Amino acid sequence: MYKILSFSFVFLALDQLSKWLVVFYFGLQKKIYLNLNNQFINFYMAWNKGINFGLFEGNSVVQAYILSAISILISVVFVIWLKNSAVFLIQILAALVIGGALGNAIDRLLYGAVADFINITCCGLRNPYSFNLADVFIFIGLIGLLIFKFDEKQN
Repeated sequence: MYKILSFSFVFLALDQLSKWLVVFYFGLQKKIYLNLNNQFINFYMAWNKGINFGLFEGNSVVQAYILSAISILISVVFVIWLKNSAVFLIQILAALVIGGALGNAIDRLLYGAVADFINITCCGLRNPYSFNLADVFIFIGLIGLLIFKFDEKQN
């Protein structure tokens, strides 16, 4: 459990540092767009008050608290579920989910919304959605756990 919590803190810190650098240090919250001279990755500021892709978006402070509480609850469930796993990969994957969930929860508690800024665009098509490192961590962690946790039970 100690490893899961330690790595969760590292992923949480990376997420919060990336948001602070891009959104506040580089001033993306005022510029909305930051040109990276790159055809694939761009920075477009989006304050997500809902869940994935802005679903269930609202301006309620209560909603921000509820979504933060859900993220914290999910993190606690993951720690309890995987605390006895001796497989290092499973611990890292769980830590990715926990660190990402807590990173987005902190955003909601501090700003009332999640700071999304990474935008992947390809082939001349404009992608309207942005995301952040926490979203990447959650995605990789969940996909990895689906693949490796269920495979672990079969052995």
